[in-house]
Amino acid sequence: MEMNVFDVIGPIMIGPSSSHTAGAVRIGNMAGALLPGKPVRALIGLHGSFAKTGRGHGTDRALVAGIMGMMPSDVRIRNSLELAQKAGLEITFEEVELDGAHPNTAVITLWNQKGESICMQGASIGGGEIMVTQIDGMNVEITGNQPTLLVLHSDVPGVIAGVTNYLAMNQVNIGGFKLSRKKKGDTALMTLELDEAPDEKVTQGIRCFPQISRCVLILPS
Repeated sequence: MEMNVFDVIGPIMIGPSSSHTAGAVRIGNMAGALLPGKPVRALIGLHGSFAKTGRGHGTDRALVAGIMGMMPSDVRIRNSLELAQKAGLEITFEEVELDGAHPNTAVITLWNQKGESICMQGASIGGGEIMVTQIDGMNVEITGNQPTLLVLHSDVPGVIAGVTNYLAMNQVNIGGFKLSRKKKGDTALMTLELDEAPDEKVTQGIRCFPQISRCVLILPS
């Protein structure tokens, strides 16, 4: 069995726990990346051990640091709550109960100055690894370990083929694909794990498709 050195020594990070710190930062990173523009308000729901012991392990600071774009090794994580206040980011924490969720789970809702929002549920599953399980109420399975393209679009024929063909034309190979939707004909979310990160012009081209409302490229952190 092949083993990555990351699996042995864990992530480079600030804090006492890879699950409560490094994983929490990565969850915050993902939520922050999904929101268009700068967040001005955050509602963070803590479930399970995140709720019971998270603050003692610095989970609250780690999640906020990630939302603000910090990496797990950033020394500013310890002061992220104060830095958020100075940056005008209003933060509210609450405890939540989620049926069947991993014990290290957070639900993060962010708003920008225009009132646009994103709601994401993610879990820290150990060793700094994460699994995002919901975005705006749609079920997903995103680890963030590969470049991942998230495409929010109208659930109409031809959109999936158009996006995948466009990626193929630009020599971008798809390693994994998942479609999520609330109901037929409504809004759908494509999750495409890619073998390599595409050029910015590729994501810009996808954003020009008339049926697509949002296209976000998530890079490994």
